[in-house]
Amino acid sequence: MVPGIASSDGEGGPRRPDPPGDGSDAADGPVAADGPVATQLRKGFLEYCVLALLRDGPRYGVELLQELGRHPMLATSQGTIYPLLSRLRRAGLADTFLRDSASGPSRRYYTLTAEGRSALEEFTALWPAFRATIDHVLTPGEHP
Repeated sequence: MVPGIASSDGEGGPRRPDPPGDGSDAADGPVAADGPVATQLRKGFLEYCVLALLRDGPRYGVELLQELGRHPMLATSQGTIYPLLSRLRRAGLADTFLRDSASGPSRRYYTLTAEGRSALEEFTALWPAFRATIDHVLTPGEHP
């Protein structure tokens, strides 16, 4: 979780099935990207994934949804992304501005603030050890 941001239970909407060869384990079959475990995992990491996408430059909500949707384990809905973006903004981790759109009304773009960059850097520094620890605990026979 991003420090200072409350969790949302707004995980909804349809999920696309995993493409062949993506997120599968030959012994167990495909891993469901829309099951309860995947939903809980996504809730814990989605904020940091959004911060990482904002690090690369300003983006608007639908653009973020599309980019996240390219990765079935991160695919989410408008009912999740917009409240998340609002929480990031209120926490000072993201900022917004309006930009005219040739295809309709102005779009609200989100940018990463210095505080958001710091939170992302902290997550990025902690992630390898966190991932290694989880992998270790989940590997049978790897711990006393």
